[in-house]
Amino acid sequence: MDSQGATLPPHVLIFPVPIQGHVKSMLNLAELLCLSGLDITFMVSDFSHNRLLKHTTVVSRFNQYPGFRFQSITDGLPDDHSRAGQEVMDLLPSTKNITAPLFKQMMVEKNLFASETRRPVTCIIADGSLPFAGDFALEKGIPLIYFRTSSACSFWAYFCIPELIEAGEISVEGIGMDQIIESVPGMEGFLRFRDLPSFCRVNDINDPNLHIMKSVTRQTTRAQAAIFNTYEDLEGSVVSHIRKHIPKIFTIGPNHFLLKSRLAEKKADNSILSGSFWAEDRRCLDWLNAQPPKSVIYVSFGSITVVTREQLLEFWHGLVNSGQRFLWVTRPDSIVGEDGKNQTPIELEEGTKARGYMVGWAPQEEVLNHEAVGGFLTHSGWNSTLESIAVGVPMICWPYFGDQTVNSRFVSEVWKIGLDIKDTCDREIIEKAIRELMEERKDEFFERSQKMANLARKAVSEGGSSYRNLDALIDYIKTMIV
Repeated sequence: MDSQGATLPPHVLIFPVPIQGHVKSMLNLAELLCLSGLDITFMVSDFSHNRLLKHTTVVSRFNQYPGFRFQSITDGLPDDHSRAGQEVMDLLPSTKNITAPLFKQMMVEKNLFASETRRPVTCIIADGSLPFAGDFALEKGIPLIYFRTSSACSFWAYFCIPELIEAGEISVEGIGMDQIIESVPGMEGFLRFRDLPSFCRVNDINDPNLHIMKSVTRQTTRAQAAIFNTYEDLEGSVVSHIRKHIPKIFTIGPNHFLLKSRLAEKKADNSILSGSFWAEDRRCLDWLNAQPPKSVIYVSFGSITVVTREQLLEFWHGLVNSGQRFLWVTRPDSIVGEDGKNQTPIELEEGTKARGYMVGWAPQEEVLNHEAVGGFLTHSGWNSTLESIAVGVPMICWPYFGDQTVNSRFVSEVWKIGLDIKDTCDREIIEKAIRELMEERKDEFFERSQKMANLARKAVSEGGSSYRNLDALIDYIKTMIV
């Protein structure tokens, strides 16, 4: 390499699973690395890229970083595939069978995206749920770091699946849903069978999805390092168990909060980086402006959850009967009938329009940070959980699948900043939980949530654990230049 080439920065390929939550979290990481002068190639599915172009200002946002490039690739699914509900699992075979060989071909033909002003890729940061990206890195001798976009607690539960199987603690038949699980170190005493990742709820121990999740999680150990979007004061005790298997771990969360901190430090525009796949209805902010402080419960079940019309009506009655003001997100593709086809959302009745507002999608970080919001009824996705923790908003958790079942248990039993109503969808239970969160135990939950938010703020500020770990990650990436 000539003298000019010797001064070129490291070149990192970042490759998320093509799901909004994963893409958003890894876009935050990409900008954090861009702020430190690294070159970034962000590999994103054609479908995800088109959604980002249509509904966000991501392209203009990253135009300020000369070293950043988007590179799109097919996720192997047709454009009209829902990529929601249980059908999101179709991404596993499609990316393995279709995306993986195209990725390998693209990387070779484009000489690892090298140019006169960019080195070939010097490090791959792959989503932990994309093992084929790791396969390529190991095959070509490229340093590999896995980014685990889920919580550390859910990752650790996944990681312990072999021990759970050996102990006979995975099986719907013969095990009570409230039986305490003993084979996940650090979680003895409070983790129940119903709190394990949803893929553990099997009638046949040879269930293919269970074993896919087991192998995908365990292969994380082959990377040189792993990144978790969490912070030590939140999940440090769980991370200490993971470090016994993956010694080099960088906890840099909440990374949306860390990004805001770093941008403010550089006196740059620190507006929220939206990674939304849907158009955000900002009129809900005007509605929130007219509501009293801490009076509104925000309801959103994320980018993947689907509900039946019957479930929707139970939530509707629970919300209305609670007497609370509410802002409710009902994604256009989130309601399905018995035939599996999408159904239209319900509309507010005249009597409840004064204290209810419904939108197809919302600017969530801004909503949670609004002074009118006092609670969050959530699916317990990790991004949503972290965004709520970071601004001190207590939660009611109704997890849908995957890691969300573990997250909700930690919210209610470990961090004690909310309630967990998993496996129920009953209007009376929903009403009771809303009243408990917003009225009866409001001060208690608010006080604990504020303490957790202060710890998050400390973690991402100069000298904090996540702040220092990001610097250590960047230094580590710089050592990978050959």
